[in-house]
Amino acid sequence: MVPDIKLRNIEHVPAPVGHYSHTTTAGGFVFISGQLPVAADGSPLCDAPFEEQAQRVLQNLESCLACTGVTKQHLVSVRVYITDINLWPLFNTIYARWIGDHRPSRAVAGVAQLHYGAALEIEAVALSE
Repeated sequence: MVPDIKLRNIEHVPAPVGHYSHTTTAGGFVFISGQLPVAADGSPLCDAPFEEQAQRVLQNLESCLACTGVTKQHLVSVRVYITDINLWPLFNTIYARWIGDHRPSRAVAGVAQLHYGAALEIEAVALSE
């Protein structure tokens, strides 16, 4: 028996360049693939200031949530990969402003390198309605 799994790619987020979908909905959850600072037209914003990269990543994440009919208030887990851990306090401020009072579980990992030379990447899990 094949489980009820829905795969979606989002119009306002660059098309996947690999073998994956932007979102997967299964078992009452929405799984969002890692989002990078890439504009809707596919151009990486990796030379942009960190704050602009972070805002783009969060915009892409929010577009993925909206496509599946949920909001950031449905997030249950967020994973952040960041290439310069010294930028963590700045990211935390940007993230707190974006997410508001909601506080899903979160992990932050300092990594050596991300695709396109991005400064951060975020993947998430939300509860679907």
